[in-house]
Amino acid sequence: MTERAGAPPDHPPDHPPATEEVELVGHIVDSLTLAKVLDLIVDAGADYRMEEFDVGRTSTDQSRARLVLQADDPATLARLMEQLQVHGVNRVASEPAVLVACDHDGVLPAGFYSTTNLPTRVLVGDRWSEVVNAEMDCALVADADGTFRAVPMHRVVVGDHVVVGLGGVRVDAPRRPRGATPFEFMSSDASSEKPKALLVADVARRIRLAKASGARVLAVCGPAVVHTGAAPDVARLVHAGWIDVLFAGNGFATHDIESNVLGTSLGVSIDEGRPTEHGHANHLRVINEIRRSGSIAAAVADGTVRSGVMYECVRHGVPVVLGGSVRDDGPLPDVITDVVEAADAMRRHVQGVGVALMLASTLHAIATGNLLPAGVETYCVDINQAVVTKLADRGSHQALGIVTDVGLFLGQLAGQLGA
Repeated sequence: MTERAGAPPDHPPDHPPATEEVELVGHIVDSLTLAKVLDLIVDAGADYRMEEFDVGRTSTDQSRARLVLQADDPATLARLMEQLQVHGVNRVASEPAVLVACDHDGVLPAGFYSTTNLPTRVLVGDRWSEVVNAEMDCALVADADGTFRAVPMHRVVVGDHVVVGLGGVRVDAPRRPRGATPFEFMSSDASSEKPKALLVADVARRIRLAKASGARVLAVCGPAVVHTGAAPDVARLVHAGWIDVLFAGNGFATHDIESNVLGTSLGVSIDEGRPTEHGHANHLRVINEIRRSGSIAAAVADGTVRSGVMYECVRHGVPVVLGGSVRDDGPLPDVITDVVEAADAMRRHVQGVGVALMLASTLHAIATGNLLPAGVETYCVDINQAVVTKLADRGSHQALGIVTDVGLFLGQLAGQLGA
């Protein structure tokens, strides 16, 4: 038995410390998950005792750690457990989950369990039931057949039975892609010094594997994809069948259409890289014409739009979700201006996604990351290192950052995939 260095905190006799026996199973050493867990315990002012630690002998073997946690009071320990479960820490003792019915539409019972995006199971009676759609920041709702779903707060209705508390809920430790990949020998989440050619080749390989297994590929695009001249590469990827669903905002769709109708992006010539006379109004003019047609699909049908990413998505039946914001000009008629409706539309299309490409997008990338299960391989590409780390900071453990110009990345990716 090994104790953490340092004396445990003193406790008044009438206030004994709160304790909990927990375990962590998985690839917890090479992923640094165990180190993160121990840091969280210390940062919370709690103490731990390592009761058992079995290290896997090979790269495919899982490791297991069993600890006894000690905090000053039950409330502190409960808050710590909420933080730790995000990293796959579970109570050793398992009691059935407590279910409480909602008494208001869109309002959860007090003390509801807040989900992670990790694979999750719920104990009902003596049977563990898998949660069918892992998504963070939701509630766990029981269905009549004994299964559980992650449901956002605004979608619960009176009578829905919701899991309350941490009891009877187990999550799996977060995983990283394994095998001979550049991510194994360069293990930082984001770096400007990683070999880009190797990274792009590996992303292309994983896209091929995902498609071969029947999974879908999602692209989340920011306006910089157009500004850097990479939109034609995305259009080729859509045309060749490598992208199955696309999320973006009004800006990306507008500038993609502007570049293909008027040859400019934000009024700057795509070919010459120079501002054009009165070009600042070009995006407004194309929005106006799309609104005149009635929709992007109608504009493709009537010949207003004859090329580009939006054109290829319409022609090849690729679903597009355009989520709006208060700063949008127009907006395009296809933009969903209600953010709750936009998020629900995105939820409908992330099912079956195996690889997600976050391309020079911050807000839409984070919104999408909040909806994705941890098993979805997620690559965040941006020239700004702060952007590519933000997604992981929000809880998307699977996100891997590639710090590079998105135009160069997409050109190489399209070449790797033969698009």
